[in-house]
Amino acid sequence: MRAILWFFGLFAIAVATALFAGNNQGTVTVFWPPYRIDLSLNLVLLTLVGLFFVMYVALRALAVLLSLPGEALRWRIQHQERAMQVGLIDSLSHLAAGRFIRARKAAEGVLEQERALAGSEQALPYGARLRAVAHLLAAESTHALQDKTARDEHVRQALDLPHTSRREEQELREGLQLRAARWAFDDRDVQTALQRLDELPQGVARRTLALRLRFRVARLARRTQVALETARLLAKHRAFSEAAARSIVRGLAMELVQAAHDPAQLNKAWGQLDAAERSMPEVAILAAERLLFLGGQVSVVQQWLLPVWEQMVKPDTALVPEQRMRLVQVLERSFAQVEGTPDAAWLTRIEAAQMGNPRDAMLQYLAGVTCMRLSLWGKAQLLLRQSLAQLREPALRRSAWRALAQLAEQREDAAAAAEAWRNAAKE
Repeated sequence: MRAILWFFGLFAIAVATALFAGNNQGTVTVFWPPYRIDLSLNLVLLTLVGLFFVMYVALRALAVLLSLPGEALRWRIQHQERAMQVGLIDSLSHLAAGRFIRARKAAEGVLEQERALAGSEQALPYGARLRAVAHLLAAESTHALQDKTARDEHVRQALDLPHTSRREEQELREGLQLRAARWAFDDRDVQTALQRLDELPQGVARRTLALRLRFRVARLARRTQVALETARLLAKHRAFSEAAARSIVRGLAMELVQAAHDPAQLNKAWGQLDAAERSMPEVAILAAERLLFLGGQVSVVQQWLLPVWEQMVKPDTALVPEQRMRLVQVLERSFAQVEGTPDAAWLTRIEAAQMGNPRDAMLQYLAGVTCMRLSLWGKAQLLLRQSLAQLREPALRRSAWRALAQLAEQREDAAAAAEAWRNAAKE
């Protein structure tokens, strides 16, 4: 379609030119005393058009001639830019292939080319970023070669990037700080790694990559509280699966509880846990056992165990038999350390749970032990004997036989007491 339009346009111009020039009788007279020159109008017009094109071509040729030095300079700069880009690509490819010496040489070659270009008047507008990236690749290569001195020097020079508000340069600086922190972690230099991480802006420090690195550094430094807080953020950012996040948080919470060496420290550690972590059976039971071992208040122990107890007595409880057994044992020890009658609220809870599920051997055992504390010898003996028929845990069976032996001694039944002690010894 375009060719057809051009054809019609040229045809129209040809027709117009033929009509104008074919019968044009006009002349142009030039007086140059004592001469007179008569020229055809068509010839004059053609001459003027020809002169215009000659002048145009001459001016264009002169402009091209004058621009040759600039074009040569531009070509040299482009050639050097391409050489530096090829050097960066070579360094990155060698680094990925594990050829660290070649990668370092390629990066250092880029630095030399950029330094030579920056010393002239043709410095690149992005020269600082290019230099920082080359230093980063060189530092990565020297880190793999275990040359810490050269690596630290490259990091220092890379971080000398001018402070500007440009987003690209800020992101490059943040990346350099993250890599430097990772290298310090690889060297097991906890203080340097934490210092690098603390220097990050708040927004960068909350990124998943930075949080993962902080979590590893905190674990290496045995800073359980910092590791726990970081794990919570990682779980919030969905950096782990739900099961993995729960397992990691549970392990850190248990480690925090286990590290307490007196009741005050344990109460402080418990206060640093959130509600979800306190309701974890493993954490709550371990904290209660630890507090009993350290001589803490029994009422606090029973308060910590209350959420786990509520989970245990539910029909669809998620507690495994080992957790149920540990909960029963901790409650039993807490009742044993109370002078006088146990807490009436707990007595009501245990009685209601046992009546609601009369076939549960562990509840029968716990109810029997509680009845012993209340001096209800007959009911205690009945519940303990019923629990022995279904209990599978050797520790609970052994405790049940010991309790029956003590009940027999209370009745002064020596034969029954001896039999019960023998059975306890067999478990």
